[in-house]
Amino acid sequence: MPSGIYKCLSKISEQIIANKDFLTELDREIGDSDHGINMARGFNAVMEKLSPDENDIGAALKKTGMTLLSKVGGASGPLYGTAYMEAGKVTAGKTEINVEDLKAVFEAAIAGIQKRGKAVKGEKTMLDALIPATEKYSQKISEGSDIVAALDEACKAAREGVEYTKTIIATKGRASYLGERSIGHQDPGATSMALTLEAILDYLKTK
Repeated sequence: MPSGIYKCLSKISEQIIANKDFLTELDREIGDSDHGINMARGFNAVMEKLSPDENDIGAALKKTGMTLLSKVGGASGPLYGTAYMEAGKVTAGKTEINVEDLKAVFEAAIAGIQKRGKAVKGEKTMLDALIPATEKYSQKISEGSDIVAALDEACKAAREGVEYTKTIIATKGRASYLGERSIGHQDPGATSMALTLEAILDYLKTK
């Protein structure tokens, strides 16, 4: 039987690949027209490299990050690759994660993205989905919510973050060249991040 982390990463891969055309269309409006194509290529490669019986969550996340780094073009490869590798560091040797572990995963991913991309919240990037999601998740677990309920609220916050990216000017990446013309378009990276969180939620609901 495939391990939990393999099933979870499979869900993420399926979600990204299923939304390849949608993500690419979003990127066509403000970027290089390749976000969905690149992310789908990256996750296809991830699933080829992962073993279904890989139980070490940290090792699987590290392998995922390294694969995305090498297979995904543009800015997304380094950013997503770093996010997964940093998440792998805080889960090294773990075969299961609890509510606090997942918080650590999100926080490590944010730190990795910020370090690699020199980005902050409010610049029309994937952080505009991940940071509010992490803040909401942290709030909910501090109030006693279980992991599924907290992540469900986090996904709603991520979606609100995606909507927020329509209202702001891009200051990072290719989209920044458009200046004010980037207003009205949702960020592809924030969208793929929201899809990632929703895939994790789907996995946890079936667990």
